[in-house]
Amino acid sequence: MALYNKIGSLMRQSISQTTVSNGHMTGPSMYNAFRCMSSKLFVGGLSYQTDDYQLKEAFSGFGEVVEARVITDRESGRSRGFGFVSYNTEDCAKEAMNAMDGQDLNGRSVRVSLANERAPRTGGYGGGGGGGGFNRGYGNADAGNDQY
Repeated sequence: MALYNKIGSLMRQSISQTTVSNGHMTGPSMYNAFRCMSSKLFVGGLSYQTDDYQLKEAFSGFGEVVEARVITDRESGRSRGFGFVSYNTEDCAKEAMNAMDGQDLNGRSVRVSLANERAPRTGGYGGGGGGGGFNRGYGNADAGNDQY
């Protein structure tokens, strides 16, 4: 995921630094056009029995579905009750959102909205806290020994 974010960042930098040449428009407007080529919807309130295939089938009547994915818990593999559907055009996504919001899918009324881009995570590698590496008070055999 970090690699994906880095590549996206490099692409944005590269595109924003380009200029108009030979009468072709480049730069930020090119980036915006690239960004809008795929529109993603958030689908909430999914039944825990809904899978990727069923989600894709439910939304395929509004245009070409590029990807449909039900988000699952990493440990249990069980659905978390929401997912994402990506279309190749913004118009298809808007039509699907307007038609499917509040509709029944596998016995549940689903909420459909435009997906927000996830904010980048901070903290670098490893994520969580630490104890400075000394493991003081965390079961270290030398917990009483303060000679480091």
